[in-house]
Amino acid sequence: MTVHFYTATSLDGFIATTDHSLDWLFKQDFDPAGPMNYTEFLADMGALVMGASTYQWLRDAEPTWPYEVPTIVMTHRDLEASAEADVKFRQGDVREIHADLVAAAGDKDIWIVGGGDIAGQFADAGLLDEIWVQFAPVTLGAGQPLLPRALDLELIELAQNRAFVCAHYRVVKQ
Repeated sequence: MTVHFYTATSLDGFIATTDHSLDWLFKQDFDPAGPMNYTEFLADMGALVMGASTYQWLRDAEPTWPYEVPTIVMTHRDLEASAEADVKFRQGDVREIHADLVAAAGDKDIWIVGGGDIAGQFADAGLLDEIWVQFAPVTLGAGQPLLPRALDLELIELAQNRAFVCAHYRVVKQ
């Protein structure tokens, strides 16, 4: 079982705008069947974890919940649950949340969907294994940072998917 942080970022290192929007991302040229694509990645995931802002953005942007696997949303806010989805709201130490994710994922992997800080908390606890980053040909100037932590990474794979540079890294654990 592997914990992945799979995300896209602007060239200046932001995964969302200051108001947590991803609209900039969907304007970019990306082949959904190309290298390091989302669909193939998602097929190996058995559980998801995300922050409250990512959850709220998805609820606002999507007419129905886009995921079929159990999801934990890390939040201190009161959020409305999605009636059609297996979503639980949690707060606290990521080590406890990780144990719940492992149980929910079965024999599949875990995806940290959104929130560079959430990924950072998993990294701080030694629980983040791999980072997949799709670098978009755009700058945002400000926003939510990719990963506000100092980490050593080992490049596993590099590819181009139309306008994106795609990199897959292993987290070097101390």
